Amino acid sequence: MHQDKMTRADFRKQIRTKRKQLSDAFQQSASQQLIHQLSRLPELDASQHIAVYLSADGELSTSAMIEWLWQQGKSIYLPVIHPFSAGHLLFLHYTPDTEMAPNRYGIAEPRLNKQLIIPTRQLDLIFTPLVGFDASGHRLGMGGGYYDRTLVPWFHNRSGAKPIGLAHSCQFVEQLPVESWDVPLPKIVTPDKIWSWEQSDA
Repeated sequence: MHQDKMTRADFRKQIRTKRKQLSDAFQQSASQQLIHQLSRLPELDASQHIAVYLSADGELSTSAMIEWLWQQGKSIYLPVIHPFSAGHLLFLHYTPDTEMAPNRYGIAEPRLNKQLIIPTRQLDLIFTPLVGFDASGHRLGMGGGYYDRTLVPWFHNRSGAKPIGLAHSCQFVEQLPVESWDVPLPKIVTPDKIWSWEQSDA
């Protein structure tokens, strides 16, 4: 199917298939290359409270990245599906001892504990999962809208945590179909480069 005719669902299916075909050795190498790129990311030095996610479905592995961030003395938080507010996320402090439980998608998340929750506005960075991205920085998610809702304050007035996408290079496409609510990410990090669409970096 020609890219001009492809829907968001078509792109989602195509890219997820491509991503799942990556070998374990490739994934391991990519996760180490990701750390090298992150070490060049200026935002990290000034950030203490950082949201990450546990990778699934062939996503770029974040386990080595999380270990590395702990070594840098950073506080790490993981997303938890909000139990009462449909379609929203909470972020809970994550350490090597955090008690985990599978969510409705079968992805491990911290067991809900109110004492571990950080208000999203107090996060410095939110490393954001994505299925695909394009040359304008538009992000194609899984379709649940969780991160779209989480990042509204940033997209509207640049307040709160700064979102930075993480992806394999093979998740790039020239142009995604865009909806009215889509706002490009300021940066996306792949194992081979840091993509930036910020005016100050132009």
